[in-house]
Amino acid sequence: MITDTTPSNDRFLRALRREPVDRTPVWLMRQAGRYLPEYRATRKRAGSFLAMAKNPDLACEVTLQPLARFPLDAAILFSDILTVPDAMGLGLYFADGEGPKFERPVRTAEDVAKLAVPDMETELRYVMDAVRVIRRELDNRVPLIGFSGSPWTLACYMVEGGGSDNFSKIKAMALNAPDLLHRILAVNTDAVIAYLSAQRAAGAHALQVFDTWGGALSPAMYREFSLPYLTRIAHELERGAGAARTPLILFGKGNAPYLEALAASGTEGVGVDWTVELSEAARRTHGKVALQGNLDPAVLYGNPDAIREQVRQALDSYAEGNGGSRDGHIFNLGHGMSPDMDPEHVAALVQAVHEISAR
Repeated sequence: MITDTTPSNDRFLRALRREPVDRTPVWLMRQAGRYLPEYRATRKRAGSFLAMAKNPDLACEVTLQPLARFPLDAAILFSDILTVPDAMGLGLYFADGEGPKFERPVRTAEDVAKLAVPDMETELRYVMDAVRVIRRELDNRVPLIGFSGSPWTLACYMVEGGGSDNFSKIKAMALNAPDLLHRILAVNTDAVIAYLSAQRAAGAHALQVFDTWGGALSPAMYREFSLPYLTRIAHELERGAGAARTPLILFGKGNAPYLEALAASGTEGVGVDWTVELSEAARRTHGKVALQGNLDPAVLYGNPDAIREQVRQALDSYAEGNGGSRDGHIFNLGHGMSPDMDPEHVAALVQAVHEISAR
């Protein structure tokens, strides 16, 4: 494991510990992405998204691009949530205009029996090498966030064979063969824990789990097929102790109904989308966790004055629900940015967060 040293800008880590900070830290989901011309140039040079993600030097280059433009308070590893099922042998590929797909989806007991936790320093060594390269190049300026997809969200892609509008195949499995789905989720959970542990050992300062499709579940199904596995990760993922502890953030699109349960899971942070007021989220979680979020990404289509006002409202909403204090808040979007967003609007957002939240 990398001998850890505290980044010179550590407000993101202190906010996750709910400690006082000089201003609210900000990073953005998909901050390294197609809205940046330099990203598009790197991708063109690499030839494909996967070629970029599997080359540690290019993954580092793309990870650092938004930090060269904006005074962000954290970097996030450039990778993809589907690296884990790809390493399980499912054959990840990207179809033009259709997003990620798997050559060998998991739909039968025989398919499930073949699943195993990949070796993190062989099948997924390129991810760990990217973490190590990024840590070196960051030179402890800001923390590095590692991440994984959630067991449920990974299972969605594995069973559907790609993205889905209605998740008919995996929901049919949940109804008709729940034991089979639980076996998939158990293997995925073991893999996620091993994957995040390896990223931590390679140098990640914090870890995030993306439960992107948790909100597609009914409450009863969420409590059966997503929440228990998120809780297992929070309990079983070794993260250290005290100020040296590696904090975990659980983010889920559509997770507003489950904030109390997520706050009780053992995680250090909960990421929320824009469908719940931060004041309500703060009141319902009672200071048990830091909260991350929750600006609607579409706000970035507004002009800089409109963006600044929306930032102010989000910051004030969190403070309102947190006894007047801004501590324990990491500013972020409620989901990732889109390719047609203006980098100048991102700059306006980051500047507004730091200026308005200055203590």
